[in-house]
Amino acid sequence: MTKTKKIAILPGDGIGKEVVAEGVRVLETLREVRGYPLELVHFDLGADRYLRDGITFPDDARGVMEHECDAILLGALGDPRVPSNVHARDILFGLRFGLDLYCNVRPVICLHDRLMPLKGRTSKDCNFVVFRENTEGIYVSIGGHFKKGTPDEIAINEDINTRKGVERICRAAFDYAVAHGRRRMHVVDKSNAMAQAHELWKRCFFEIAREYPQIESRHQFVDAFCMNVVRDPSQFDVVVTCNLFGDIITDLGAALQGGLGMAASMNARPHGVALFEPVHGSAPDIAGKGLANPLATVLTIGMMMTRLGFTGEEQRLTEIVRASIEAGICTRDVGGTAGTREVGEFVCARIRG
Repeated sequence: MTKTKKIAILPGDGIGKEVVAEGVRVLETLREVRGYPLELVHFDLGADRYLRDGITFPDDARGVMEHECDAILLGALGDPRVPSNVHARDILFGLRFGLDLYCNVRPVICLHDRLMPLKGRTSKDCNFVVFRENTEGIYVSIGGHFKKGTPDEIAINEDINTRKGVERICRAAFDYAVAHGRRRMHVVDKSNAMAQAHELWKRCFFEIAREYPQIESRHQFVDAFCMNVVRDPSQFDVVVTCNLFGDIITDLGAALQGGLGMAASMNARPHGVALFEPVHGSAPDIAGKGLANPLATVLTIGMMMTRLGFTGEEQRLTEIVRASIEAGICTRDVGGTAGTREVGEFVCARIRG
């Protein structure tokens, strides 16, 4: 008998709560219809909890997620009532860095021609995956201020790149390419300007590429990549890059797939719990209005199902999302008139058949 898969549910803030609520309905429907052994464990974490009792990301919650859960579904974090966003940073970085989830995987796939913003291109021209290093780089917050608040202020952030970190994300990207029949790999860096840190990236990438002769391995500087991906996204298949550049180019990629409301992601390492999050923000200006697009959450759950071993479910959910766009039963950011809950109902009805 298949072991029960335990999924931690963290709704987050703003529209995170709304889209995760629809995600929970999808998971419950999958459990009901497919018979998947899923146990959902709800955690009270986010701005409301922080404002109520000052708690951001307690050790006991992290311990349960790390040692007892197979996956985590996380909604967007960020609330104007917490200007410092300390709770968001503690939760998100506590998960990514604390659990060593060094692979941030972002599919950049356009599911309908209507969503493709480039003239002369169709949805078939946009189908690539970005592997972003998730635990190093500029985001480790090593640095500080000198003479803060004065005209002579100096602010320093250090960019940390280790051979171990670069090698393991590159190898993960190559392994993915082989497993999924992808034929071309790009490393994206700025080694012409960052002669130490990104020379390491370029050198390690091509050393590892020799182990995968069946994959065509290429290099592009990040500025050239940004230009080329909006000229012809079809030239990209799998992309591997550092933390900062990965953050930027995946949001650029989201514009090619209908916006952030269509962008799914996974944060993982080879074994253990993985974190799944739709990557849009908490959008407090539209929170509670039923305008949030839950389709990124549905696609993210598809990635989760693959990780948990439920073969074929990701493709089925992707096709349901495609049908939602085709039928116009989607939110207005992707050309529909439906509300958040109505879209969720459509998805669950399709799962039920």
